[in-house]
Amino acid sequence: LTPEEKAMRIAKAMRKQSSEVKEKWENLNASASIWQKQVDKALEKLKDLQCAMDDLDADLKEAENVRNGWKPVGDLLIDSLPDHIEKTTAFREEIAPINLKVKTVNDLSSQLSPLDLYPSLKISRQLDDLNMRWKLLQVSVDDRLKQLQEAHRDFGPASQHFLSTSVQFPWQRSVSHNKVPYYINHETQTTCWDHPKMTDLFQSLADLNNVRFSAYRTAIKIRRLQKALCLDLLDLNTTSEVFKQHKLSQNDQLIGVQDVISCLTTIYSGLEEKHKDMVNVPLCVDMCLNWLLNVYDSGRTGKIRVQSLKIGLMSLSTGLLEEKYRYLFKEVSGPTEMCDQRQLGLLLHDAIQIPRQLGEVAAFGGSNIEPSVRSCFQQNHNKPEITVKQFIDWMRLEPQSMVWLPVLHRVAAAETAKHQAKCNICKECPIVGFRYRSLKHFNYDVCQSCFFSGRTAKGHKLHYPMVEYCIPTTSGEDVRDFTKVLKNKFRSKKYFAKHPRLGYLPVQTVLEGDNLET
Repeated sequence: LTPEEKAMRIAKAMRKQSSEVKEKWENLNASASIWQKQVDKALEKLKDLQCAMDDLDADLKEAENVRNGWKPVGDLLIDSLPDHIEKTTAFREEIAPINLKVKTVNDLSSQLSPLDLYPSLKISRQLDDLNMRWKLLQVSVDDRLKQLQEAHRDFGPASQHFLSTSVQFPWQRSVSHNKVPYYINHETQTTCWDHPKMTDLFQSLADLNNVRFSAYRTAIKIRRLQKALCLDLLDLNTTSEVFKQHKLSQNDQLIGVQDVISCLTTIYSGLEEKHKDMVNVPLCVDMCLNWLLNVYDSGRTGKIRVQSLKIGLMSLSTGLLEEKYRYLFKEVSGPTEMCDQRQLGLLLHDAIQIPRQLGEVAAFGGSNIEPSVRSCFQQNHNKPEITVKQFIDWMRLEPQSMVWLPVLHRVAAAETAKHQAKCNICKECPIVGFRYRSLKHFNYDVCQSCFFSGRTAKGHKLHYPMVEYCIPTTSGEDVRDFTKVLKNKFRSKKYFAKHPRLGYLPVQTVLEGDNLET
């Protein structure tokens, strides 16, 4: 090639190379610019991550300082437990926003991967540490709150802890999983459902088995039980008000032991204010709970019906007898204040459990209340429902399944009565309690001990008519009885054999008739 051609070829090659260099340079600049933007973005993300981690670390440290300042639950005063529960709940709500910050930190960390960035080992450890600290903080707060609530439930005012003082060594009160109390004797290493004083009470009731007449024997046993439970101090109005206060309106509802204790605590706390020397609240609550469970939950399921609780407590409360009938009727009657066979059956069923638990149910027609229900509705011409007046009129006849209730009231009334008369058998004077005057012989009086044991004197027979007085007689009653004795003097033995006096409306058989829905 000529020198000119060589020069042109070299120039052309140089222009081509120059163009390539320029293009590569521009590409390099563009790549460098993109890279710079990526680096800047990554740096920004890392700065955001670091700031978020620092912010989260500060919040966690502050919360951990509060947590580390907590006293052990066992060192707290029982009365302060509600305050600590409230503070711990508020603290849990205060730290709730930290969860958002933890989520933000984890999101920022995940945004580094698309940028081909991976946190350093140091940052990775910091992230793991922050997440772990947050989880531990949540767990510790939840555990603290749970411990406080359990302590408050087990030892607080609404717990059974205050009832532990109802027994003395070697006895210890304990609670089963369904909140039912039981008692441990550390000397004999045995357990039982009954409170030791309830056991002593039942053993003492065996002394009354020599009373010949079942209605009186049962009523005297229930009276002794009533006084042991201090329910002889509880009037009907107070009982009803306590039921309203505790919103016990759904009679078919089952309530647990804790609710029964709460109701009984209200009752006995009120009685303690009026009778400080007579009422020991923990002992009375525990004894009454024991009795209610024996009567209505002998299997110790930990649940009894609201209606059973009401009827049990009302039956042993004090008040006028007819007023008690009204309260009992009101508890089972419907919104129309009328009562059908099923409702009356439920009332009698719950009421008969009281003598049944004392082993005295056989004399009252057994646990079958159907004949009693039938007798009530037959007396009222088999109408589908009865009124409270018809119920009271029937109860005045002392139906066999409920005879123990009016007799209980007579027993209570006669307890302190003193009669200006002398017992013709044991010579007790004055007669205290019931006085029995013969309507066959003049000036023949018998005290309750002799009458109940069936003792007689001066040729007096057990089938002769007698009149019972639970309070001292008036002059009018003395004249009336004198007239009756005079009439009976001229009546033969056949007359008294043909006209036996029944103390209650009899139940012919416990198997008659169709079954009732109960």
